[in-house]
Amino acid sequence: MKLRVGDNIKVVLGKDKGREGKVEKLYPKESSVLVSGVNLYKKHVKGNQGGVKAGIYDIPRALNVAKVALICPSCKKITRIKIKKEKNEINRFCKKCNKKI
Repeated sequence: MKLRVGDNIKVVLGKDKGREGKVEKLYPKESSVLVSGVNLYKKHVKGNQGGVKAGIYDIPRALNVAKVALICPSCKKITRIKIKKEKNEINRFCKKCNKKI
């Protein structure tokens, strides 16, 4: 998976198209990512004696990797990622400005 935790991304497809956020968690087996403030759904919770309060909560769900694009930190455009191996080190590069991410 070419994305990392902390990367800034932009949603390209779906109901949240155009929204931006940071990657909070990766799910490589499902090829999806959890993004802060994006793809929120409502969940109705019934209160119990264990301390959980009743109410309606916004819960984020994971997005498929194909629906998001990385925002390059240097050129601030959405881009694809080029991976190069240099001296036993794997580096990610922006396809548009060729700078290290």
